[in-house]
Amino acid sequence: MQSYPNHWEADVVLTDGGTAHMRPITPEDADLLREFHARLSPETIYYRFFAPYPKLSDRDVDRFTNVDYEDRVGLVATISDSLVAVVRYDKIAPEEAEVAFVVEDAHQGRGLASVLLEHIGAAARERGVRRFIADVLPENRRMVNVFREAGYTAQQTFDEGVIRLTLDLQPTDNSKEVMQAREQRAESRSIARLLYPESVAVIGASRTAHTIGQSSLRNLLGGDFQGPVYPVHPEAKAVAGVRAYPTVSDIPDDVDLAVVAVRADSVLPIVEECAEKGVHGLVVVSSGFGEIGAEGRARQDELVRTARAAGMRVVGPNCLGIANSDPEVSLNATLSPDLPPSGPIGFFSQSGALGRAILQSVAERGMGLSTFVSAGNRADVSGNDLMQYWQEDPTTGVVLQYLESLGNPRKFTRLARRLAKQKPLVAVRSGGSAQATPTGHAAGGLSLPDYAVTSLFQQAGVVRVDDITQMFDAAQVFAYQPLPEGARVGIIGNSDSLELLVKDAAVRQGLKPHEPVNLGPQATAKDFDLALEAALSSPEVDSVVVVFIPALHPISDDVARVLRARAQGADKPIVTTYLARQGLPEELRHVGDSGETLKGSVPSYPAPEDAVRALSLATRYAQWRNRKPGRHPELPDIDRARARAVITRALDKGTPQEEDVAWFGGERRYDEETAIPGQDARDLLASYGIAVYPDITVSSADEAVVAAGQLGYPAVVKADAPDLRVRAGGTFVRADLRTPEDVRSAYNSLADRFSGEAELVVQRMAAPGVPTVIRAGDNQSFGSVVSFGLADVTAELLDDRAFRLAPLSDMDAADLIHAVRAAPLLFGLPAGSTSLAEQPNVEALEELLIRVSRLVEAFPEIGYIDLDPVLVNATGAHVLGARAWLREAPEVRPDVGPRRLRGVTF
Repeated sequence: MQSYPNHWEADVVLTDGGTAHMRPITPEDADLLREFHARLSPETIYYRFFAPYPKLSDRDVDRFTNVDYEDRVGLVATISDSLVAVVRYDKIAPEEAEVAFVVEDAHQGRGLASVLLEHIGAAARERGVRRFIADVLPENRRMVNVFREAGYTAQQTFDEGVIRLTLDLQPTDNSKEVMQAREQRAESRSIARLLYPESVAVIGASRTAHTIGQSSLRNLLGGDFQGPVYPVHPEAKAVAGVRAYPTVSDIPDDVDLAVVAVRADSVLPIVEECAEKGVHGLVVVSSGFGEIGAEGRARQDELVRTARAAGMRVVGPNCLGIANSDPEVSLNATLSPDLPPSGPIGFFSQSGALGRAILQSVAERGMGLSTFVSAGNRADVSGNDLMQYWQEDPTTGVVLQYLESLGNPRKFTRLARRLAKQKPLVAVRSGGSAQATPTGHAAGGLSLPDYAVTSLFQQAGVVRVDDITQMFDAAQVFAYQPLPEGARVGIIGNSDSLELLVKDAAVRQGLKPHEPVNLGPQATAKDFDLALEAALSSPEVDSVVVVFIPALHPISDDVARVLRARAQGADKPIVTTYLARQGLPEELRHVGDSGETLKGSVPSYPAPEDAVRALSLATRYAQWRNRKPGRHPELPDIDRARARAVITRALDKGTPQEEDVAWFGGERRYDEETAIPGQDARDLLASYGIAVYPDITVSSADEAVVAAGQLGYPAVVKADAPDLRVRAGGTFVRADLRTPEDVRSAYNSLADRFSGEAELVVQRMAAPGVPTVIRAGDNQSFGSVVSFGLADVTAELLDDRAFRLAPLSDMDAADLIHAVRAAPLLFGLPAGSTSLAEQPNVEALEELLIRVSRLVEAFPEIGYIDLDPVLVNATGAHVLGARAWLREAPEVRPDVGPRRLRGVTF
């Protein structure tokens, strides 16, 4: 019998936005199971057992609750300590099991059956089950649809009045899409329940001025919230002129959202009261949780466990709050009394302290927000949840995120890529240099260097900026101007010096500026109008930068009116340095009937460089968004079974070894990882069509000569150790050895230099080319990651490497190669060559990257693969050195498997 599988426990979001807890069944669930069965309707019981079954016998209860977690497995879903759904499988063949589940009538239609099937399917695959058999009555349409719509490959037969469904549990692209689509809908709905409450209770509403409780209440009332607001105070009859109640339970009507502003040690009882009341969500502005240390972190985990178990999501704790500018809601459940007007920007901030300044900056720039969430310690609701919501929110056109930590980086990049295909996503991630997270955040630090995180953000289409100012600079373009079709920039102005600054800045940002159109210091509004008309109508211009600093005479709004009028009808973006103003000055705004700033307003920047930088961010994003979607090409010579056999054999015979080998950006090798022998590494790579040049380890000059004779001339003798290139430059290798005497001399020289430090190996010399390095493996933050760079000491010391998530598409592989600063060496003629026939075969390198990425993605046991060097020449990409480390596969990989919320300690 297997021990209790803790890693099968999970909190899940249901289709209506509520939550439930999923866990393996235990014998202690006997009474809960009896109570659950007693609540089922006769119809539900009949659908499950194909007969009336009003009461479970003791024998039934014992059989259902005593399982071995191997051949007999059961999972339950609970809400507020009540069992609401059960699923189980019983193995009937080595790779086949019967599955059945039942959902309480009151909770049917909430997506429990689908999420149960996902989790029991994952548990079954872990135990070697490959197929589920399910017998369903034809009239049980809802259950038939659950199986049919799961996305698995299914077969159906009909016999003696029963539909028999056979499900192949191997995940397919379709099943993954179905799962992720359901996840998106559920998590989006859970956020919508928070942002669109019909009623709000403020627990801890205070009569004392300038307290958190009173501020929360007054901001709700002052923001003109469209529903009832209920102050909760243990003694007061009224707070801020509104009738108060001693507890949440005393409120006579339903409560959708509770703002909690009490002492940290009083929060948990409040959460339990809210659970009993049926509250949908909590905004916990109270501090005193994870940010104060271990005691607070334990309190924070208990808060989240209790809330999720009762079906509630939590924003916070230690947060500024949430806001929704939709006039039908007008929700200001924040500690900030003033919110920006309604607009197209959705904003997520983890920092409560910074949140108020952010809101003020948005308003000062003349921009508007659709929704705002400050998550504080982000113990539950995170930026990932908000991306799920904003993807389909029609009022949000641009998403801004101020991130101090990433709870599930792998999921973040997946969701960001999907969102960015529809809407710009601009992110600031603080703490990049320290690779740390603020105290109290329910997320650990990232195990990749900051430049690697930037690479992965670029892959996902995230517009990453350095600070808040740059974020708003970019947002002004994204929110109020169209995206540019290309990099060609028209420049119009009345100042030579400013126009040259624009041109220089455009070149530095990789744009293609035209020669500036200088209208002179006495230029009139008509001059600007004609120049803008010409630039906007030119097929050679994709965007326009206008600089306007008037001469010493009274300033009118004529030029501003021209800019505003031209922008409203243009399909090309216009940005400006207008009187060195920042934001969307009133005279440059296109204003709606309700006073809101509309599309077509012209963003202004204090300096030309700021305007060009913002425009370049929009240009690069547009290029990413418009590029052709990548393919995952079919590749020959991939043998998964062979790779599995090599890994199993190597793990069985391997001995853990610790080597001081730099993994991605300085992450070190774990001592539980196994450095597998060279031949096993070669076999593993060969199973995915990756050939490694043969070499022979030698211990004497005579052996070296024999080895060279076997492999062929010209030969290479080299010292084989992971970090020799960085320590020794090119002195660890002797190449182009054409005679036995050359080999003997090379061996003796290297033996004297590296005696005891490294083995010496002999290899046949490859044709000259560009040496590169490919590294790949399972990263604890992001999952399977591939890095690429040149095999050059300078590139290593400068960390000129780029990163992408596996598996790579053909576009990802091409982008990865182009992303390193030294990439031009692969796209120009090699030194000394005279023919295009000697051009490095970059296509072969791209295929090699794709093969490596699929290998590490398929087998999480691969902790690290190091292909060093990979020589790219006209004949292909040749792997001259390879190492591999294995480890026991992690129980749960990031963003892999059935839907689940980020975990807390159960």
